[in-house]
Amino acid sequence: MHRIAIIGAGRIGASIAKLLHESGDYLIQIADRSEHVLKTANLPNQVITSELTITDADALHQYIKGCAAVISACGYDVNPIIAEAAATAGVSYFDLTEDIATTQRIKQIAEQAKAGQVFVPQCGLAPGFIGILGYHMAQEFEQLDHLKLRVGALPEFPTNNLMYNLTWSTEGLINEYCNPCHAIRAGRYVELTPLEGLETFSLDGVSYEAFNTSGGLGTLYETLKGNVSDLTYKTIRYKGHQYLMNFLINDLKLGEQRELLKQIFEKALAVTRQDVVLILVTATGLIDGKFVQKTDSRKIYHRDIGGEHWGAIQITTASSLCTLLDLYFEHKLPDRGYVKQEQICFDDFMANRFAQYYKTDRSHRD
Repeated sequence: MHRIAIIGAGRIGASIAKLLHESGDYLIQIADRSEHVLKTANLPNQVITSELTITDADALHQYIKGCAAVISACGYDVNPIIAEAAATAGVSYFDLTEDIATTQRIKQIAEQAKAGQVFVPQCGLAPGFIGILGYHMAQEFEQLDHLKLRVGALPEFPTNNLMYNLTWSTEGLINEYCNPCHAIRAGRYVELTPLEGLETFSLDGVSYEAFNTSGGLGTLYETLKGNVSDLTYKTIRYKGHQYLMNFLINDLKLGEQRELLKQIFEKALAVTRQDVVLILVTATGLIDGKFVQKTDSRKIYHRDIGGEHWGAIQITTASSLCTLLDLYFEHKLPDRGYVKQEQICFDDFMANRFAQYYKTDRSHRD
């Protein structure tokens, strides 16, 4: 069995621990700074829990020493600390960050990697699975003109004016809405303004909008530079959301007071686990000399897993990371250093046991 350390016992960290434990192939230890979080995570008895202060470098090093891998399920701001400890301990590292600056720091730390040691950030849904799928579709074209990646985690039953509920990290959400957005336009790298580039579409009779957000593209813009004319990532929301968010973040300048914006969101927006994840990738270009468009559309709903009700973003995020961890131990990832999501074979991903939740068509519902 592979011994795995998970740092962070919140909803996603606990979900990863449960999926890995249920597989029977992993010995899991999970740590959090909060005793209360550990006690309320409803973890299996066989999962070893510990209180841990991440900023205590010696304690962190001792905690992960001897593990086959460490998973950070913490906020993006502490990921470099955990990655540094992993580098020193010779332990492979996985995380879920969407933050661009943090990912660049992980890439630098990965230069210290020893043989067999990998650093794999951005292992969730977006960035994560969306990059694997997008790159896979891009390879079907002899000349790729446009690649559009669209992802949304939405309440199934929206009731407020924003048509939105909190389904994941509030800090991550604000980052997406406020930070610059990577893209390729006319074959050249550009930075786009978040909340701009508004577009609308319908799926299954429901109207949606999509707009620029930060981080979801991962490193795909680096990989496809020179091989695509236009590459964009946008977040999907119900119609009307962008107008109100633009008012809050730009007109009221709450984007300059992110802690206040976080407090407002967490006070006013209810958390829900009755959510749905929409994934939409559209590619256009030449195949056999003909101008062709291909689209992959997936809709993933909340469901019961192991006697608990899991949200769709919880399912897709946790299962994606577990899939990549499995692929690492199956020697299906690069064997040293920094690993981009698009280096992972889509077919290998989808064939993995943890990826079963992604095997759905857009009309399927549990």
